[in-house]
Formats: sequence, structure tokens, C-alpha cells
Amino acid sequence: MLDAKGRIAIPARHRDILTAMNVTNLTITKHRQGALMIFPQPAWDAFSARVAALPMEADGWQRFFLGNAVEVELDGSSRVLIAPSLRKFANLEREVTLIGVVSHFELWNTKAYEDHEAEVLKSDMPASLKSFSVQAA
Repeated sequence: MLDAKGRIAIPARHRDILTAMNVTNLTITKHRQGALMIFPQPAWDAFSARVAALPMEADGWQRFFLGNAVEVELDGSSRVLIAPSLRKFANLEREVTLIGVVSHFELWNTKAYEDHEAEVLKSDMPASLKSFSVQAA
């Protein structure tokens, strides 16, 4: 949930991961599907280096990801402030959805995320996933 000041509280399950990583600084930037990406600092360093190394033909995407990045710090209540420009881009209102995705988090307008997920479920599964299975270790 986004509070009146534009902050979100990081849920305990995500906060515990950040604590274990000893991370208090996060970087927030735009996601190409209208959400926001929130990176712990080590993951941001790796992502931004890969984006910066892209060829000139990707300069628009470099500006999109790197030029809109905002560094934030977790406050004492494990909240982060989402910049007004990023809240506007992602149409973030009171109801938001925060999900963990491998190396980063995504912050979505809840309705937009529900619509996105419904579209994913209606689409054909990529060939790379059709034979994917979970195997016991």
C-alpha cells in the first residue's frame, strides 16, 4: 500500500532478504511494461553496467532505464519514498503490488498487474518453458 507521502513499506519477506544482504540503498527506475523496478544496490550495479555497455542503437533504452533511476534509502520503518515522477509513470495509487523477480522487485499498480498477469496466462507458453519442470535437488 502506498501511503499519503508516496512511500511503500517493504514487506517482511522482502525486508529479510535485504537485511541478509546488508542492503539499505535501493535504486528505482522505470519498467518497460509501465511498472517500476526496484534494485538492491549490488543488483543495480550489475544491471546498470549491462545497460551502459549496450551499443548506440539502444541509447533510447539507456536513457529510459538509467536516466530515470532514483536512489533511495530504507527508512527506520523499512519504507522507501517513490519519486512523484515515477509514481506518475506507473500510475501508482493507494493499492500497489510489490513482487520479487530474481534480482530485483517490481512495483505495479495493482489493477495493472492483475491485467498483465491475466494476459500472460492467456498467451501461449514460450517453448523454453514447455519442457521446464521442477526437479527435487
